[in-house]
Amino acid sequence: MNEAAPESTLPYPPIHNDKKFVVLSDWDGTITTYDSNDYMTDNLGFGRDRRRDLNMEILHEKTTFRDGFREMLASVVANGHSFEECKEILRKNIKLDPGFKEFYAWCKANDIPVIIVSSGMTPTIRAVLTNLVGEESANEIEIISNDVELRPDGTWGIKFRHPTSGFGHDKSQAILPYRDLEHPPTLFFFGDGVSDMSAAKHADVLFVKEKEYGENDLAAYCTKLGIKHILFKDFSNALPIVQSVVKGEKTVQEALNIGHA
Repeated sequence: MNEAAPESTLPYPPIHNDKKFVVLSDWDGTITTYDSNDYMTDNLGFGRDRRRDLNMEILHEKTTFRDGFREMLASVVANGHSFEECKEILRKNIKLDPGFKEFYAWCKANDIPVIIVSSGMTPTIRAVLTNLVGEESANEIEIISNDVELRPDGTWGIKFRHPTSGFGHDKSQAILPYRDLEHPPTLFFFGDGVSDMSAAKHADVLFVKEKEYGENDLAAYCTKLGIKHILFKDFSNALPIVQSVVKGEKTVQEALNIGHA
């Protein structure tokens, strides 16, 4: 993976340079209960077995996330599914983490920005997010992700934010600008999978979501590299830990030592 900052093909929202705390979170499988891109690949594309093979190749650095992910989505397109059809299927089938609404409401009330940092595509995220939390809240939440390329023949493909990066979207680039601030905020990052590997080591407090179906790829990566993290089942488990850090009841290190929410 490239160490130099990759050039972005898409704009970034302004940095929150006056905040003491900032929450950045993966979308698929973290804020939602099931990864929407996995859902499309498993049900509309070449299926779960091939997807898991690719996930393992990415985890063990035999291929890049960018190339593996492009192959997954291409299998959906190859089976004749339009982008609008995919958006509608995701709206009907993707559910919200049961604790996220309360988590977001608390962060909003305490002036803590919540930013979605996703390797998915903004149009599908907006469509599902609006359906799950309502248009007002959906419009308030910033999204840093990839985009979609709609072609004249009706096919589509992913437009990567960082096409020269092996990540396609190097999520660390959403975190690192905060590190350069004179008074950097405490950064909470929430993730679950291989797309979050670039961001994992740059958070102050890293939360890794446990998966009932056993695809704990980010946890495996963090354990392999010795990156301290907190396992959490849903955002209702994570909220008390975030609150304890924000209120000064626990230091970042004390929070990380919890290990399991």
